[in-house]
Amino acid sequence: MQVAKEHTEPSRNDVVSITQLVRSVSDYLPEAEVARVRDAYKFSDNAHLGQFRATGEPYITHPIAVAELCASWRLDSQAIQAALLHDVLEDCGATKDELIHRFGPQVAELVDGLSKLDKMEFSSREEAQAENFRKMLLAMARDLRVILVKLADRLHNMRTLDIMTPVKKRRIARETMEIYAPIAHRLGLNEIFRELQELSFRHANPFRFDVLHKAVLAARGNRREVVGKILEAVEDCLEDANVECQVYGREKALYGIYRKMVEKRLSFSQVLDVYGFRVVVKDVPTCYMAMGYLHQLFKPVPGKFKDYIAIPKVNGYQSLHTTLIGPYGTPVEFQIRTTQMHQVAEKGVAAHWLYKGTGEMNQIQTQTHQLLQSLLDIQSQTGDSAEFLEHIKVDLFPDAVYVFTPTGKIMSLPRGATVVDFAYAVHTGVGNQCVAARVNQVIEPLRTVLKSGDVVEIITAPHSRPNPVWLGFVRSGKARSEIRHFLKSMNLEETVRLGSRLLDQALEADEIKLEGLSPAIWDKLLKDSQAESREELLADIGAGRRVAPVVARRVLIAMGRSDTRFESPENKERAPILIHGGEGIAVQRAPCCMPIPGDGIVGYVRKGSGLVVHTDECETARKQIRKEPERWTDVQWDPDISRAFDVNVDLQVMNEKGALATITATLADSGANITNLNMSDETPFRKILHFTIAVHNRIHLAKVLMSLRRIETVERVTRIKGRVFTRPKSPPNINSH
Repeated sequence: MQVAKEHTEPSRNDVVSITQLVRSVSDYLPEAEVARVRDAYKFSDNAHLGQFRATGEPYITHPIAVAELCASWRLDSQAIQAALLHDVLEDCGATKDELIHRFGPQVAELVDGLSKLDKMEFSSREEAQAENFRKMLLAMARDLRVILVKLADRLHNMRTLDIMTPVKKRRIARETMEIYAPIAHRLGLNEIFRELQELSFRHANPFRFDVLHKAVLAARGNRREVVGKILEAVEDCLEDANVECQVYGREKALYGIYRKMVEKRLSFSQVLDVYGFRVVVKDVPTCYMAMGYLHQLFKPVPGKFKDYIAIPKVNGYQSLHTTLIGPYGTPVEFQIRTTQMHQVAEKGVAAHWLYKGTGEMNQIQTQTHQLLQSLLDIQSQTGDSAEFLEHIKVDLFPDAVYVFTPTGKIMSLPRGATVVDFAYAVHTGVGNQCVAARVNQVIEPLRTVLKSGDVVEIITAPHSRPNPVWLGFVRSGKARSEIRHFLKSMNLEETVRLGSRLLDQALEADEIKLEGLSPAIWDKLLKDSQAESREELLADIGAGRRVAPVVARRVLIAMGRSDTRFESPENKERAPILIHGGEGIAVQRAPCCMPIPGDGIVGYVRKGSGLVVHTDECETARKQIRKEPERWTDVQWDPDISRAFDVNVDLQVMNEKGALATITATLADSGANITNLNMSDETPFRKILHFTIAVHNRIHLAKVLMSLRRIETVERVTRIKGRVFTRPKSPPNINSH
């Protein structure tokens, strides 16, 4: 049995020499490759001659230290060369062609992927950082060695960050915590992950780090007896059972203790599980056997068992986790794994180089490939660097839920992921057309948050498409980027079509057709309007950034005709725009009155939002017409509408047995679909039910309301305009048996 104390104060500042590096790489590389490493060192040393780090050391000590970290993972000679050369493009004026000629194209590509984009101009530091990170991740997707060298670079910088100003320390520590530590975790590099977290915590919150560090040091003596008893008991138990194993006692990292204190609002004295234990055995059956003996030795905590062997984490991590009640009532966490799992848990994807050729790394390589493919998918749908970084940050969070497809395939999603996230994880086309889902054989709405173990089947409709509301609850970067990409492309098309209809309407009284305008008229119109293209001009009209009557006036001027009729646009006769309800986000129903076919309507061209349709009785609309008459236009319902529209209805009902069941059955019989339901108390004997139902038109609504009024328990039925519901956390408490 062994006891290993894993927590130490992260302050490794030892300078690595080229002699040590050569000795390290000579252990696993042939002499010809070692010679190439020496050549890269000489080139880098000459390039950095006269440069010094902020610590006062020659700059070359940094590339050597980064290369030594890469050598500890046994990366190939090209990666070691890239580590030595990673700053020569950025700081020393060397060119990529020079590196290609001297070291070959692969080394040059690795160095280029690691170099910042200093020659480009950005509007802010944040934009530059986002673009640098974007370039690095895409280079990583092409060659995984890029991110391994970058993590080694960041780790050495964090180890030597003490000399920096407090402001710079906090900025670099925050960037490390938000981006680089999660990347290390996703790649299974848990040793680096923990150290980056510790160093980030230390530099971002130095006072809290010092206080907690002293508290842990003081507590070690008090808890040594408990740890000793546990180790002795575990050793005797497994030895009696003839289980060959190694047991490691580990002190939990300071940042892990701090995060538990913050999340659970505990004092340090209340955090009991500061120590954890690892049991490393020879094979998978022995893992489960050892866990059984441990459960006989100490009582397990219900709900605190996780089987990451059967269902590995997204980064390939595998172990059995169980929490037991040890001596003196202390909860103790045990992790049980095989030797191979232990290597993967600590080294992650780097274990591919450590154990290359063993044939045992297929799973983690597959997991890493999936991560890199998701980066490329998000990149292909995202044009803005900051937006790309936002999507990636979401997917880098380590927590995950594991759900199943109907065929039994396991899908990994970020914690808090919804049905829509699952749909996009299956396929972009499925996500774009999803309308609902069966979760564990029960129909659930799209915003349903999934839990590990759920079996999810997506229901699609051929004419369905993404809704902007989805962006408010999706969690995965892929779903967010795909929805935004679809909305951008579709919204542009819809806005151009709406702008064309509005301009056509404005020109109607002068008997001018938009499609009849000559190219010369268009050129003059675009010049007068300072627009780049017809699409831009029409999109601006549709989005409300330009007013159609004003643009129509410019059309007349371009044609050399009088524009007196446009002095009072509200007096001009115009053909109304037909509303059919399927225009998309360029045409919206006003939430203040929620018009449905049969209601009299008017249209308001809101700046940046397109056309908003109100009822002609809406008080909000009447006030706005007086303020901005030029933004209002005539609209009317298309007579051939076939789709349904949401409308709010309140029912005052007596709280009697079977009331809710009768009401819902009546709505179903009348062809009205219930899309939302809320409840409030009127008196102990009366309830107000707030329904959102889907109806086809005003006549259909009248028939539905008449059917509801015939129910004996219903005292009053009212159509409500201007209410937006939030989904209730639990079903209404009303008798429905």
